[in-house]
Amino acid sequence: MTTNRLEAFSDGVMAIIITIMVLEMKIPDFGGIESLIPIIPTFISYVLSFLYVGIYWNNHHHLWQAVEHVNGKILWANLHLLFWLSLFPVTTAWLGHNPVSEVPVALYGVVLFMASVAWYIMAKLVIQEEGTESKVATAYKNDIKTRISMGIYAFAIICAFIFPLASCIIYAVLAFLWLIPDTRIEKTLLTKK
Repeated sequence: MTTNRLEAFSDGVMAIIITIMVLEMKIPDFGGIESLIPIIPTFISYVLSFLYVGIYWNNHHHLWQAVEHVNGKILWANLHLLFWLSLFPVTTAWLGHNPVSEVPVALYGVVLFMASVAWYIMAKLVIQEEGTESKVATAYKNDIKTRISMGIYAFAIICAFIFPLASCIIYAVLAFLWLIPDTRIEKTLLTKK
């Protein structure tokens, strides 16, 4: 089967995730600039999660441009990824209200880690379905960036119980490293035509 329905469904879920996250930001009770100070942590956690959802959406889009067909395993792997992404609003809100508390910071990291694992599994299943000579296999043959990120997320989760602010910084640094678009798919598509 083609990827059209998978892409459309995933795009819709990611749009809803972003919408739910922004609804967590409450309007200040009065109009002075000082009324914004209490919502700064919530806003920062929203920006970070918005970046992560945007990164997944961008890479998801690029991946499905190279995939020719999907099977049931890939559909379930995509749902697995969307499950972890759907937890972003809850963990983002909790992190925003408790930015230096161990458990909210660690749980935010667990969701980031599991979304990364879900992405890795999905990419492997796509390669398995498309074949080792496919565009996706060529682009993802050495997916070091994802594997290193998973290790850093795991480290940051442990770090959250010692120094939560350091974990938050690690999550932000990883987001900025992933902001650079993954051009492996684009390069592969151009060379395989």
